[in-house]
Amino acid sequence: MTPSWRASFLFTALVVGFSLLILRLVYWQIISADRLGKAAAGQHFVELTVPASRGELMDRGGNPIVVNQPAFLVYGEPRNIKNVTEFSKVVADALSLDKDEVSSKLSQPNLVWVPLAHKVELSQVQSLRALDLAGLGFEKEPKRFYPEASMAAHLLGFVGSDVNGADVGYFGLEGYYDRQLRGIDGSMRLEKDAHGAPILIGSEERLPPEDGRTLTLHIDKVAQQLVERRLKEGITRYGAKEGSVVVMEPETGGIIAMASFPNYDPRNYSQFDKSLYKNPIVGSSYEPGSTFKALIMAAAINEKLITPDTIMDESGPVQIGPYVIRTWNNEYNGKISMTEVLEHSSNVGMVFVAQQLGREKLLAAIRKFGFGKLTNIDLEDEASPELRPDKEWAVVDEYTASFGQGIAVTPIQMVRALAALANGGKMMEPHVVKEIKDAKGKVTTVQPKVVSQVISPETARIVTEMMVAAVDNGEAKWAKPKGYRVAGKTGTAQIPVAGHYDATKTIASFVGFAPADKPRFVMLVTLREPSSSPWGSETAAPLFFTIARDLFTYWGIPPQ
Repeated sequence: MTPSWRASFLFTALVVGFSLLILRLVYWQIISADRLGKAAAGQHFVELTVPASRGELMDRGGNPIVVNQPAFLVYGEPRNIKNVTEFSKVVADALSLDKDEVSSKLSQPNLVWVPLAHKVELSQVQSLRALDLAGLGFEKEPKRFYPEASMAAHLLGFVGSDVNGADVGYFGLEGYYDRQLRGIDGSMRLEKDAHGAPILIGSEERLPPEDGRTLTLHIDKVAQQLVERRLKEGITRYGAKEGSVVVMEPETGGIIAMASFPNYDPRNYSQFDKSLYKNPIVGSSYEPGSTFKALIMAAAINEKLITPDTIMDESGPVQIGPYVIRTWNNEYNGKISMTEVLEHSSNVGMVFVAQQLGREKLLAAIRKFGFGKLTNIDLEDEASPELRPDKEWAVVDEYTASFGQGIAVTPIQMVRALAALANGGKMMEPHVVKEIKDAKGKVTTVQPKVVSQVISPETARIVTEMMVAAVDNGEAKWAKPKGYRVAGKTGTAQIPVAGHYDATKTIASFVGFAPADKPRFVMLVTLREPSSSPWGSETAAPLFFTIARDLFTYWGIPPQ
């Protein structure tokens, strides 16, 4: 080996060595700087989370619907506990915990503090404080409180815990607005000694939490209460298995009240069957029956294919291949107008309307009214039944859809579509939240959103008058509040079971708005399998009118 070759080899080795050293320094100081910094900090500091207070929910008048009540995280400081066994027994007895589990948590090595119980109410904390146990600590951790108990449970949702024990909203508003309601947790970082214990005179860094945002709803607490009370009475009176009511402001799409039974208690949600968590008004579908007739009638009038005075011959059933379409009572009235088709709720008359529309315009109208897609209401659990592709619609499917059979909708879709008849033809996006206020007091208003102009204002006015006539001259006229003009339509849909319709099981419904000349609300009432009568005119309609009468009185709306 020549001297020059040895010198080159030595030089190369030095360059490679220094390069590796530089790369290692770059890795430590730049690439892994954050990780190593945190590891170093972890040897000198202990970091505790300071939870943010979850945002509250208020009704449109500022009345509390969901607020926070004082509660605490109870934790232990193992290094300050003299007798873990005795400590665990006392705390476990006071909090109804398993003492062996508490003892096991406290016996884990190198822990500065150990969470023992979350959301402990003030009365229990006061009892524990009176024991003056060394090593027992408390940190504020507010819990949800419902001043009106289980009112509007499906609408509100509930607050549970994730795998780490942190609050998480599920279903309803709590789920949909979880990120805004939960806020941002703060932290407290304390310097610790070699044994891991906080140094009382050491440095302390505190990052305050940012509390969650407060939601002001369109919900009217009094209206919600009276709707729930009347719905419970109606379910009992008519022997229904389930029931729901949704009340919406047609001009804004704001939800004034929303109730379904059976429901659950959001304070003790874990004690109820999980099937009750879903909100049926936005997440469950049904066949709307004759309430759908007003929409198809509006579509045909909007296309100028018929008028309220157009005459058709209701002389008997309609035969479509092997299928026969009859009137609901198998009675026929001969020559009748389109207004009378709604008054008599004639299925045969609606076949005539569907024929005037034709396949393309009928299916287009169903989609224009918002069926087959989400309404985008601000509730977590919304779902929408799909419409079959256009090419899969048989002629009989078109005709039965015209009177609300063979097509599935959600209650929120149905009430939104009918609202377009009440507000001059505008399809609104429904909303529960009206305003959002952040922790600094800044208020953001959720503006009403017009999705489309689905029919003309003139068509809306014409169909409104037809629906008023349907109420005044229909089967449910006996229940209408005297002196008020109400536009509405009954519905009775048989429930499909195992591929066929069960004539003994129905969903009775009534949808309408009032006062008809300047609607304050649009409301849908549904009752599942009422046993007193299968007909909407004898169950859902009188319940609708009872609630409407209550709303007229509450809002001070005088007879016209």
